[in-house]
Amino acid sequence: MESLVRRATMSLAPLVLLGGALSAPAEAAQPPPAYDANVQITEHGIPHITARDWGSLGYGSGWATAGEATCTLADILLSARGERSRWLGADKVYDDGVSKPTTNLDSDVLVGDLHNRQVVEQLLESPAGPSTRAKQMVRGYAAGVNEWLRTHEVTDPACADAPYIRADVTDIEVWYGVYLANLIASAGQFVGEMNAASPPSLTDPGLPDLPGALGLPSLPTTAAEVPAAAAKVDKKALLASFGRDPERAFGSNATAIGGDASSTGAGMLLGNPHFPWQGRYRFTQQHLTIPGEYDVAGASLIGSPAVNIGWNDDVAWSHTVSTAYRFTPYEYTTLGPGTRYLTPDGVKRAERREVEVEVKTASGTTTVTEDLYRTSEGYVIDSPSQLMAWGPQSFWAIRDANAEHLRTIDTFLGMGSASSVGDLLERQDAGGGMPWVNTVAADRHGDALYADHSVVPHVTDELASRCMTVVGRLLNVVAGLPGLDGNRAGSTCAWGSDAEAQRPGILGDEHLPDVVRRDWVMNANDSHWLPNPDSPLEGYPAILGCERCERTMRTQMVARYVTDQLAAHGVETPTSLAEHEYDNRQRTAEVMKADGALDRVCRLTGEKEACAVLARWDGRSDATSVGTAIFTEFVERAPTGIRLWRVPFDADHPLDTPRGLRTTPSTIKAMKDAIAVVEATGLPIDSPWGAYQVAADRGAPPLPLGGGEGNLAGNANALASRNPGANHGFARPITYGSSHIQAVSFGPDGVEPRTILTYGQYEDPASPWSSDQTRLFSEEKWVDFPWTDAEIKAALVETVRLR
Repeated sequence: MESLVRRATMSLAPLVLLGGALSAPAEAAQPPPAYDANVQITEHGIPHITARDWGSLGYGSGWATAGEATCTLADILLSARGERSRWLGADKVYDDGVSKPTTNLDSDVLVGDLHNRQVVEQLLESPAGPSTRAKQMVRGYAAGVNEWLRTHEVTDPACADAPYIRADVTDIEVWYGVYLANLIASAGQFVGEMNAASPPSLTDPGLPDLPGALGLPSLPTTAAEVPAAAAKVDKKALLASFGRDPERAFGSNATAIGGDASSTGAGMLLGNPHFPWQGRYRFTQQHLTIPGEYDVAGASLIGSPAVNIGWNDDVAWSHTVSTAYRFTPYEYTTLGPGTRYLTPDGVKRAERREVEVEVKTASGTTTVTEDLYRTSEGYVIDSPSQLMAWGPQSFWAIRDANAEHLRTIDTFLGMGSASSVGDLLERQDAGGGMPWVNTVAADRHGDALYADHSVVPHVTDELASRCMTVVGRLLNVVAGLPGLDGNRAGSTCAWGSDAEAQRPGILGDEHLPDVVRRDWVMNANDSHWLPNPDSPLEGYPAILGCERCERTMRTQMVARYVTDQLAAHGVETPTSLAEHEYDNRQRTAEVMKADGALDRVCRLTGEKEACAVLARWDGRSDATSVGTAIFTEFVERAPTGIRLWRVPFDADHPLDTPRGLRTTPSTIKAMKDAIAVVEATGLPIDSPWGAYQVAADRGAPPLPLGGGEGNLAGNANALASRNPGANHGFARPITYGSSHIQAVSFGPDGVEPRTILTYGQYEDPASPWSSDQTRLFSEEKWVDFPWTDAEIKAALVETVRLR
């Protein structure tokens, strides 16, 4: 297609952010930076941004993102400003698809206090804060967003008339957006509980009795009572409250093949993050180049100028959500009801902080005042359902390791310049800002890496054992989360430090798991323990996750793809590795179908027609598979553990156990109920899976999709229906799961990337690039991502020069 060339010019009036308000610049202020970026847009709307400096590179990235994801970017900035209540109403629920849903008011109270305390501003000035190039890039990103908003009309119907969209975005607001994204696996799970925290009163005594879902008559008061109390806790409910619901996992798959197991002798990578298809954790694709200095492509979360998952000429990497905790709760024993507690340095008080929030009303706005409480470790919470109530004898606060840094962009920029997987890990460690994910990578030299070198509190097993309170031990037994003694939080129970860590308080690389192999490694959101069956990683602090513990069926499936391929053909090829994405095998089905057990359970229901369908089923979740709907509904209702399997999990055979489907009244009932649910859809029982499961992000046509339920069914191509934006009349409208998928290999002609952004590059349904890649995903196809100058030229749609 012939290239269309446009030019955009701009002038920036210098603005200085002081205490959250814009003021006139000082007399000696520096002139505004000059930006010069070239944006080449290829098929599917992919921007290739070339610039001479970091500020200009960010400028092009911000300009492109504003056009691709106007409404989501504006919503992220609305949160970053603490203005959700002002424009959208205080009581409206804010659900980003990852953190625990909360109200706009609760979100604004937390963000308002962060602004009042100037948290981001202080981190920006910290010696351990962001680098100059990261600051330049973010400043340019904000300017690029403003340029797009100033020169374009917002036409996306989701926000076309939104009064909060304006071309005055500041770099500080972008930084607050990055900061809040860092907190999703930690403080982001306690936003409502922070705003709810208040000392006991006559009307709310804060008694520790918990008659609700957890089933505890009272909390334990001695260590001896912990085991009995743990047996009564609803473990699934507690884990879900921490954002760790095993049946609703936030996660991903990634497989790296080394040179000894690849047909090319070089590394290969298949990465598939499972993220929301709508909202602030959507990806956009981009290619960023500073000639002779930096050249990297892949995907970025909206609001991030850096490539988060991607490749360069030497290395490709992807991420999976780690099982490590990013925070620890501290319990403070009080001197009677209230905020006073005793420390080795004397009596201290939790600080009460007031926050004013502007709230939308029927006639305009009004200002409400809320309060929060803090200790030196962090915000106080009041959460009886999480075993952490503010009672007459104690209260809890959360110390969050990701709240203490602003190094994420530096970390990703460093990784983008890596020349090998070893170099990539060294750069990641130097960055010190990998917030909540594992890294799986492969390089052209044939090395494959797994590492969890994310931001983790420096809480060794020895410190945890010495400092856990009684209820803190209960939390640890049930959820693997040690609750520590807050009265000694500033002394003998403070987080430790490692000399090699980027800053105090987090684990350094000697305490963090990693392995480099020449055959293969993988992760699918289970703990660090087993990246390869021949490389168990053991002896690490328990706060990182469990060892010698059961793997999900999705983990088993991701590993089986490789082991089965190697057993049959000896090597993985670029084609075979990419095909694993669309093979749509289901590990749970393969295990349950063994010895005819699944068919036997079905026959005992007496549902002959449905069971005939299930007997003919291919066991996969292809859009054309017939029977997948029955199986999916069955595994979502089936019992768990020893009630489901005859052979329990065996740590010596982690990828082959559990197995042996039981034929019991509970499994038979689950099957009968599943058949009834499928019949209730009104579709014929022998309808293909694609008649049930369709794309459903805003504006998407009901395209049939392969893949399906992740952990329970064992789909590597994991998809889920969460708050669908379209196609509500279908049984399974998909809005979550496989997102920016990349299959990257290194060959004699250089790097060869194939990608799919499952929901498309542009949010606006009117864009031709809104669901074009969704259609390709439905058809099990790939995009050959343009990487070289010749490839970009061949796929060029438009060129924009921004100056």
